[in-house]
Amino acid sequence: MTKPLLKVRHLDVSVYDRKKNETKIVDDISFDVQPGKVIALIGESGSGKTTISLGCMGYTRPGCYLTKGSVELDGVNVLDLSVPELQELRGRDITYVAQSAAASFNSAMRIDAQVTEIPVITGSMTRKDALEKAVKLYKSLELPDPENIGKRYPHQVSGGQLQRLMAAMAMISDPRLLILDEPTTALDVTTQIEVLYSFKKLISDNNTAAIYVTHDLSLVAQIADHILVLKDGQMVEYGDTEQIISNPRHEYTKALMAAAHIMPDDIHAPSIISAEALPVIEVKSVSAAYSNSETKNVLEDINLKINAGETLGIIGESGSGKTTLGRLISGLMSAKSGSVLLNGQPLNPHVQQRSLDELRQIQFVFQMADVALNPRQRINKILGRPMMFYRGLSKSEATKEVARLLERVELPTDFAWRFPPELSGGQRQRVNLARALAAEPKIIICDEITSALDTVVAQQILDLLENLQHEFGLSYMFITHDIATVAKIAERIAVMRLGRIVSQGTVRDVLTPPCHDYTQLLLNSIPEMRTDWLDEAIVERRALVKALNA
Repeated sequence: MTKPLLKVRHLDVSVYDRKKNETKIVDDISFDVQPGKVIALIGESGSGKTTISLGCMGYTRPGCYLTKGSVELDGVNVLDLSVPELQELRGRDITYVAQSAAASFNSAMRIDAQVTEIPVITGSMTRKDALEKAVKLYKSLELPDPENIGKRYPHQVSGGQLQRLMAAMAMISDPRLLILDEPTTALDVTTQIEVLYSFKKLISDNNTAAIYVTHDLSLVAQIADHILVLKDGQMVEYGDTEQIISNPRHEYTKALMAAAHIMPDDIHAPSIISAEALPVIEVKSVSAAYSNSETKNVLEDINLKINAGETLGIIGESGSGKTTLGRLISGLMSAKSGSVLLNGQPLNPHVQQRSLDELRQIQFVFQMADVALNPRQRINKILGRPMMFYRGLSKSEATKEVARLLERVELPTDFAWRFPPELSGGQRQRVNLARALAAEPKIIICDEITSALDTVVAQQILDLLENLQHEFGLSYMFITHDIATVAKIAERIAVMRLGRIVSQGTVRDVLTPPCHDYTQLLLNSIPEMRTDWLDEAIVERRALVKALNA
């Protein structure tokens, strides 16, 4: 039997309060990882997945301490190394792909400089060799224009592309241990399977051991050799992937399987909308570019309606124009031609020239709550400001209203005095949603708001959205790459590709075969709960992409 590259034994991580009382947040965790193999750590937010993976690098978040156990990498206990030794180890022998690429890249540096930084600094490669290897990795990760994408800045690529660029940064040094912390969370389904396949191939070809942190068992089934199921910092189940998928023993594992991103058996039925009903939002023949000087449009001849009390799903790959459309409707960018109507009245394309009431009625909830919320402001101020700005409430009135609003999004009222970093990812996303609700809008544009959340918490957010819709008659424009989610919550759907709407209608009509070829590609890319699915899906995907591009 091959000797494990990584051996974790009886690992404990604790926090201490002001009275030096210890609370374990990771309790007695042990596992092995063989070269060329992947172990998946799965569980809800707060289960200890990321804490354990960071512990394998000899690192803990501020306020946390490694209190017991050992982490041996090829016979060397990582926890015994000095800070300079750990610095040398990280980035060379152990690399880490974080969940939020947007928060990990330096916005002031070009992408190539950041991807090649570690091998150039350590002297393991010349800059020329590192750049050549970076381009090869860009190609293997299916990035567009691989020879030139590295010359851009992080804000000039899509979120999904940035996540793949972070994977290239991690793999450029040929690490012995690769830690993947929700690396495909921000990716659309078609890109996701290409990246998963690339990771699987890179790990196998380089004989790299890998830890894959995720909350989604349908993804784990495609890449992991073993699965460690975690809850509240403790191991609840550990075994090979086939056994966990086919015969889970613990009730918690079964609950995770039930919440996996797979298509529902029943596609959402459309609501009955009166033919005379006036749309809340209507987009008429809109085309747009990132600047007036650009000849190539990023949106081309877009036409759609969003009715009162309705959820319209917008789906498509990364770079298809979904978020750009949302930004255009909200006034964050303007159209070259066409118009956007609110309650039947044309909107000025520039947000600065819209009335206060027009701004109030259209609110935007951004994808990454950890980036969207100011970490230095208390929740009370974050939620109170739109109340005072849009509705003219006094400071004391806003404070009372914040408490009521927190209850509506199912958070304790004392959270008003906390800062965003003190909340979990799901709690921050609820605050992100509450900030939009604070303005009392007619429509909320939700941009991938569940993509960074574990499946159980994501379902709670979806349930909350539905309850708020019934309570306030809200309309949603739900931007996502997750067709399984759209099938559960939307009445109608618009499928976007390369800046155009290729198909739209009721969810049942659009997603029931025979579909548009591109819609079929998206449907074929939804992971199935079986370990041999990825190899089959990648062949089908590439054949469909070739046909679409012909």
